[in-house]
Amino acid sequence: MVGGQDSKQHTVQPYVTGTSVIGLKCADGVVLGADTLVSYGSLAKNRKTSRLMTVSNHCSLGFSGEYSDFQEIQSTLEELMIAEYCMADKIPMQPRAIHQYLARVMYEKRNKQDPLYNQIVIGGVSPATGEGYLGLVDLLGTNYESEMIATGYGTYIALPLLRKAYRPDITVAEGRKVIEDCLRVLFYRDARSIDTVMHTRPKKKGSLHMSQVLPTTRVRFLNQICCGFQFATGPNCICHKRRRGDYRAIQA
Repeated sequence: MVGGQDSKQHTVQPYVTGTSVIGLKCADGVVLGADTLVSYGSLAKNRKTSRLMTVSNHCSLGFSGEYSDFQEIQSTLEELMIAEYCMADKIPMQPRAIHQYLARVMYEKRNKQDPLYNQIVIGGVSPATGEGYLGLVDLLGTNYESEMIATGYGTYIALPLLRKAYRPDITVAEGRKVIEDCLRVLFYRDARSIDTVMHTRPKKKGSLHMSQVLPTTRVRFLNQICCGFQFATGPNCICHKRRRGDYRAIQA
């Protein structure tokens, strides 16, 4: 029966979506960053939505793509963590295991022609060794690990910046600044981003530090731009000096 109570509907096109997530593996941990905007098409639907999720004491993740599909992933992971807690074996699930679990979930949904339209970035720290872990899984079940990961528009804009700034001995404090710079550039270039961002850092001791920051942005109106390349107006700008014939002042 078409359109009846027994019919099942699949997501065929993302509607309420989030944009880029940035992840960086550091010498002393992992840092994830994302803005807080979800968009309905080109409409900024909600400006205060966290796209980062705490999975366990040692693992967190962020998402790009359809928000309702991510809510299903949240419910799946919460059920997994409850089952893990009820095991009571005192062996926490590693970030790598959560990554592989999500890869199987996404691949199963893809095979049923009902994919979850998301890119998930998983970051965590091993509670035993303190080693950082960073991985990605997409709607097809494709998954991999890397020292730096960017999704959405950040694949084109932020990933080159991460590669340039990355060092094997980079610290979490330095990594957080790099991610803030990437998100600031995305705010300038990506129409579906916002200047309010969230950061999360999984720690070895089992605590997560999350903070909301507002990167410094500089926006000028066109009527404040003089000479086409200099943020200066008035008699001291270059075009006014040229009109007066003051070439010595221009060279100076």
